[in-house]
Amino acid sequence: MLHNFGSINLDHVYRVPHLVHPGETLASRAYQVGLGGKGANQSLAMALAGGQVSHWGRLGRQDAWARDHLADVGVNVAHVSLVDEPSGHAIIQVDDVGENAIILFPGANHGFVPSELASLMASAQPGAWLLAQNECNALPELFASARERGLSIAFNPAPMTEDVVRLPLETCQLLFVNRVEAAGLVGLPESSDAQALLAGLRQRLPDTETVLTLGGAGAWYQSGDAQCYQPALPVKPVDTTAAGDTFIGYFMTARQEGRTVADCLELAAHAAALCVQQSGAAESIPRRTDVDQALSQFRATRSS
Repeated sequence: MLHNFGSINLDHVYRVPHLVHPGETLASRAYQVGLGGKGANQSLAMALAGGQVSHWGRLGRQDAWARDHLADVGVNVAHVSLVDEPSGHAIIQVDDVGENAIILFPGANHGFVPSELASLMASAQPGAWLLAQNECNALPELFASARERGLSIAFNPAPMTEDVVRLPLETCQLLFVNRVEAAGLVGLPESSDAQALLAGLRQRLPDTETVLTLGGAGAWYQSGDAQCYQPALPVKPVDTTAAGDTFIGYFMTARQEGRTVADCLELAAHAAALCVQQSGAAESIPRRTDVDQALSQFRATRSS
């Protein structure tokens, strides 16, 4: 079982011709409200991939439907608390080429207190995986407690903030970063090439496995001096909102199944490729049957 200490948000999604400029008023072509948050998205992706995942989170009592949705797809929600606080939410713009811009209100996601962390840790067996992102509070305390409990920590430092740099990242066994996050962690320009970013991460965190996702430039896995590359798949993106979360959820499920790193990357890349061809966040995350079918078709085409 993987335990995901993660945000649960309500996503307010607006389709716009371009991302709004300062001082501009822009009419939206469409609007919808859905389940989101990097934490919830990653738990959904794991469950839809067939993984075993327990979500640790907080949600406004009035939004219990979001917890029910997580449960309906197979997420263990025994440790999702309904609280008398507003739920976290995001205002998301998505433009005609699939790029997005997001304003995030943390809400209940930032209400964790020490007694809650202690209760959550008590529910986890030593040796289990703990997955976290940067949309909940109390991460330093979480990392310390997880290390004491003997959990393996996988961390996705998104959204990237100055606080992330000060976290004890050396306690993480696995780190998922995109180009912006990697550059921020190692003090390099975002335009740096993949090998420069990977070298910086290896120097800073020599004992931590890293997955560097680069969108259309593919993804890299690194552990010490060993590296594995997964090329990007040729698809036309409609909405990239949950692509990274889908990648992480499928990667962790494949790892849970005991697959090789190359297989983990390949499965995750195909899942993300299907995701970006659909609009929305949670609703764009594909099911395992669809990903397996896409992967089989890709392999058949490549071998013919």
